[in-house]
Amino acid sequence: MTDSGSTLGSLSDTYVAAIQHDLASLAPDETLVGVVRRPTGWFHGAVDENVPALAPPADLLEETKRAETDLKRRGICDEEAHNAAWDQVGFSSRYEAHLDDSADARAAIDALVDRLHDGESITLVCFENTAKKRCHRTTLRERIEDRLERTA
Repeated sequence: MTDSGSTLGSLSDTYVAAIQHDLASLAPDETLVGVVRRPTGWFHGAVDENVPALAPPADLLEETKRAETDLKRRGICDEEAHNAAWDQVGFSSRYEAHLDDSADARAAIDALVDRLHDGESITLVCFENTAKKRCHRTTLRERIEDRLERTA
């Protein structure tokens, strides 16, 4: 908890291609926090840090990717296959369960909430453009916002 005189930092999210192509509106003092399980070198170069504990579990990612590939083979376009695979594997509820059940994920959320209470502005970063595809970072951002409201 912070004292009543402190300023709450801002929380937002974006995708890495938006950062790389100057499509994201970012303040110079924002900390870019990646939330991916297996970041590439170029992903690391686009963010300030990465917190794999906030990424979906590897088995959920793999199951979703298999479902998406199967749907694409049936002729469904990339975005629709991605989103349909989410529904097929119950991605949202399983990711939320991961955030609840994983001690590392809970600790990482606590740390981000503390940083926001200390006035740091944080942008969560992943791969998906949420204008077209679902992304766990939206669920994560909502979870952190809920925690901020409860601890205000």
